[in-house]
Amino acid sequence: MPKVTRPRNEKGEFLVDYEEKVFEDVKAEPGEKALVTFHTVAFEGSIGFVNLLQATRLRRKGYETSVLLYGPGVTLGVQRGFPTLGDEAFPGHQNFNKQIVKFMEEGGKVYACRFALQALYGHGEGALIEGITPINPLDVLDLMLLHKKAGAVILDTWTL
Repeated sequence: MPKVTRPRNEKGEFLVDYEEKVFEDVKAEPGEKALVTFHTVAFEGSIGFVNLLQATRLRRKGYETSVLLYGPGVTLGVQRGFPTLGDEAFPGHQNFNKQIVKFMEEGGKVYACRFALQALYGHGEGALIEGITPINPLDVLDLMLLHKKAGAVILDTWTL
């Protein structure tokens, strides 16, 4: 058997060079837009949370950034908690809610499809986090097309 002679990793050590940046730090030109769409279920994987972080980063880079929650994506925008709304039942339980609130506080816009809210998940508009704008299901495609026409950066978030 080969013998491992390297010392054990210690707390506080760096295992990679996280400070080296290979590419320039891109910032938005005035009026540039970004759209991040979510057709993913909350807590079914990391992509929903990761792309909420990307939406926040796009906003901080100066893009007029919108988030679209449609289909199962509306589950990211509903109020949650246990035993009461707002309570964190386990660490990270409120990560979607907190990140969406932070994104909106920083000027981001969030839209949620009314069809998915009611027909698919049995929620009304009152279940949404305050500040999210409910939209007609016919607006889902138009929101995407308006951003495409504007030459926006578009990140589509999908899980199956």
